[in-house]
Amino acid sequence: MHTQKQLDEKGLKATVVEHPLVQHKLSLMRSKEQPVTAFRSLLREISWLLCYEVCRDLPLEDQPIETPVEAMNAPMLQGKKLAFVSILRAGNGLLDGMLDVIPSARVGHVGLFRDPKTLEAVEYYYKVPHSMSERLIVVVDPMLATANSAIAAVQKLKEGGAINLRFVCLVAAPEGIAAFNKAHPDVPIVTAAVDSHLNDHGYIVPGLGDAGDRIFGTK
Repeated sequence: MHTQKQLDEKGLKATVVEHPLVQHKLSLMRSKEQPVTAFRSLLREISWLLCYEVCRDLPLEDQPIETPVEAMNAPMLQGKKLAFVSILRAGNGLLDGMLDVIPSARVGHVGLFRDPKTLEAVEYYYKVPHSMSERLIVVVDPMLATANSAIAAVQKLKEGGAINLRFVCLVAAPEGIAAFNKAHPDVPIVTAAVDSHLNDHGYIVPGLGDAGDRIFGTK
């Protein structure tokens, strides 16, 4: 059974993870009745599965080890450890679960907030691992709405030397995918869902509301 599909219509390019567990958990998260604790737990569980999909083609190399029975050449991840970069603050909800899967990954943070009038991204924090050009960089943020924050974060990472990047989100709007594809055609998008559209306030419809507020219980 295929667990993902390649969206390639109307000029939009993204990988949509269709695994039944991802879709079921995302539907539970969309409900406005979900309390904060359940929302966080579901987000962490989905992030495990999204991490599996975005890392499905990591390069391997054989390394000698000894099992309790005999010596062997065993497949191990090749190269420097990958890095997860969270777009603050909502990205940390995905980050925690991904670190459960790859606890040795390096971690970076990009602090951006969306100007409520212009919807443009404004940077306030930036801290990432060294040797960015030698790592796979997985950028995480639950929502790809206008894509202004994601575009700005990836641009900053490229300026810092990153050349191998991927972007992971829970829900994307067609407008956000189009904008991100245009700004960074070399960076694949992995998402659990592509929703209908953005409303006048820049929220994804039907979406799941403000992911940061629902993760941290701030509204």
